[in-house]
Amino acid sequence: MQPVPRCGAVTQPRACQEQEDSLREVTLSTQRLRVLPPAVLSNPMLESLDLDRNKLRSITGISKLCNLKKLILSKNEIVDFPNEIQSLVCLEKLELNQNQIRVIPEGIFSHLPRLKHLRLNNNRLGALPRDLAACRGSLQYLNISNNLFRTFPQPVLQLAHLQELHIQNNGLRQLPRELFQGQSLKMFKANGNPLREPPSEVCAGGIQQIRNYFNQLQHNSGQEDKRVKTMFLGASLAGKSTICKSLKQGQTKLVPKEERTVGIEISEFRIEDFTFLFWDFAGQLEYYMTHHVFITPQALVVLVINLHMYQTNDKTFKDLVGFWINNLSMRVPNSVVLPVGTHVDCCREEEVEEKRRDIMAKITAMLMERKSNLAHFINNLEGSEEPEFYMDQWERLKEMENCTLTILNLVAVNCTDHRDIKKLEATILEHVKNEELFPEVVRVLPPVYRQVEAAIIDIAQSEEMADHGMMDFQYLLSKLSHYKHLANLGRELLQDILRYLHRIGLVVWYEEIKHLESTVFLQPTFLITMFKLLVRYRLVQQLESISVDTLIGEHATIRDRSNWVWTFKSKAMLCHRAVRALVKHQLCLEGMQEVFEEIMGHGPHRGRGKLFSLLEHFELCLEVRHTEALNPQATEFVPGKLWETTRGQGESWYLFPTYLNQTEEVSEVWGGDHPEDLHIRVYFSPEIPEGFFQRFLVKACSFYSTHWVAKATCLLICNGKPLLIKENNQRAYSYLELRYRKPAGRTGFQFAWDFLMAVVFIVQKLAEEWPGLHMCVKTPCRTAGCPAELIWPDMDGTNTMCPHVPSFMMS
Repeated sequence: MQPVPRCGAVTQPRACQEQEDSLREVTLSTQRLRVLPPAVLSNPMLESLDLDRNKLRSITGISKLCNLKKLILSKNEIVDFPNEIQSLVCLEKLELNQNQIRVIPEGIFSHLPRLKHLRLNNNRLGALPRDLAACRGSLQYLNISNNLFRTFPQPVLQLAHLQELHIQNNGLRQLPRELFQGQSLKMFKANGNPLREPPSEVCAGGIQQIRNYFNQLQHNSGQEDKRVKTMFLGASLAGKSTICKSLKQGQTKLVPKEERTVGIEISEFRIEDFTFLFWDFAGQLEYYMTHHVFITPQALVVLVINLHMYQTNDKTFKDLVGFWINNLSMRVPNSVVLPVGTHVDCCREEEVEEKRRDIMAKITAMLMERKSNLAHFINNLEGSEEPEFYMDQWERLKEMENCTLTILNLVAVNCTDHRDIKKLEATILEHVKNEELFPEVVRVLPPVYRQVEAAIIDIAQSEEMADHGMMDFQYLLSKLSHYKHLANLGRELLQDILRYLHRIGLVVWYEEIKHLESTVFLQPTFLITMFKLLVRYRLVQQLESISVDTLIGEHATIRDRSNWVWTFKSKAMLCHRAVRALVKHQLCLEGMQEVFEEIMGHGPHRGRGKLFSLLEHFELCLEVRHTEALNPQATEFVPGKLWETTRGQGESWYLFPTYLNQTEEVSEVWGGDHPEDLHIRVYFSPEIPEGFFQRFLVKACSFYSTHWVAKATCLLICNGKPLLIKENNQRAYSYLELRYRKPAGRTGFQFAWDFLMAVVFIVQKLAEEWPGLHMCVKTPCRTAGCPAELIWPDMDGTNTMCPHVPSFMMS
């Protein structure tokens, strides 16, 4: 018989191991430490020390920890780089991000031969010490983003094993080609720099595109390209199209009301050696839902204001000016905005000046209010009892504080006067020549980039090119190969150049969308035409006007058309046949019926087509299926492999959240709020962006297939449990409210927490598309009548239960 060991004999080695691990790894984050604890410094076995989010200004005594491999000092108050770090010869990972370090002295890194990972981002650095090159054999990760570098730090070029480099948000204008000659670098981020060589649009394509760019420059000297994307925004009938066409033609060109922009119109012209790409955006609110696809940074925004319609009161200012300023400050907060007042020929001279002063004063007040609000949020976080829990939110607010719109002086223009058009042209040219305003207006390009661009423009304008301007990628490549100097143009180089031309707005190529990856829009205006087929002004009237011939072609009746109109008005939904009939009707009016099958898919039930791929990619609509039974034709699900869904027998329906209005059904299913509901609010400042909630609906409902939706409310169901989301978008009081019935027991609460956090992360991810939008999560106090709210600490992006938040929700 074998002896049975006592319990202590089994557990003792395990306890010893746990004790030894605790001696090797110590976490002291968020402890408000100002000095290192003696107990830590007297532990020679220590290998990992996390001092994140404290109040340390120095780390005196750290040199005693000679076996330390990992040292985290991020989010402290360090100004002088700690010299004692040079004694930590075993160090492999060092993080000093989000401090206030200005200079790193020589002689530190030469003593750190094993260093693999170094984070120095969000400091005040303008240079790196030469001896960083001593880590050439070990350093694999380096993050120096959000600093003050104006030239590329040369020691980095000697880091032969560097795999990941982050240099975002500095002042770099040029990158050295030597950085990309080796093969070790696997990830490189440089956005937020005023880069000319290579341009930011090239860097966005990744390391291989940058390598290809420099390879092309080796064979030929670079050519300077001075190009400005110019976006014309403003309310309907402000005169945007008139200004655009007058500038392009060099003379007054009045656009009649019936020819106003529907969607977005694009044109190009030159002033001196600058090329201007004009994007004229329609002013109706219905079209604003598509603007987020095309409004981009590094552009001149011309905000056109009808001075004849403008009145010096808050409502008119909000409608004609404030709406656009607010949305620009959230979407592209670093933009340069030129206000242009039109219809001055309908106003008295003193009236024009009065309105000009009023507009500029109100815009200034808006920006000051925004700045004051950000300062208030920052002070609240700094003055909290535990500011270390809000460091990420604080850092984000500080970044937003430094990003603000540049508003130029308003130019009043009489569109019927040729002299005023020339004056506006001179003003625009003067501003784009200002490098402080437009540091990225000059780009250095290999000659082949310009050659391909010229050839594409030639193809797009040729008689054989169809009006829709769509071309298959492979066919485009074969066409280009017939041009002089482009006979050897390869597939990879053309992909690079198309990505560049897509990012500057000259062509459109969505290689990331499955059904569009082989289609290049040489004339982006047709892409806009596709959008406005279903996202447009007065869509109900378009439905009602579908011709009988079109109905018959889609095997539908007049009665079907009436049902489509009723369903759309009441539920903002269209069935697949209705969409086909509507699109066919619209394309016939545009004279483009030959592309119907291509953009809609061949046959009423076969293929998705380009249109829905586009609308779903940009979260403008959601496919909804009514399934009454299991589908026996469904393919087998194998974990770890892509599961191809099969179409059921029922007809597909599409939800367009922009057109939602009724709320009664959601309220009935929810059954009213209860005092004991779990209850959180996601606050937005300055407000919830136009179209944000509708895009959230598409994202959330694609995850949770059982749902009820309305204009400002949504009810999601997961495992039979409902979660209500309501939008409240009032001035100075904008939030999404999330409510969940109070669960029973720990397991029920864990499920509720996971459900809530999943939805919060959907909101958080979507909000990242608005860099100037501040978002914070709060839990209202559960005491009846108490207005207090508890702000959530930073979220780390995981769905794990945070020890701080549940106590807020359960108390």
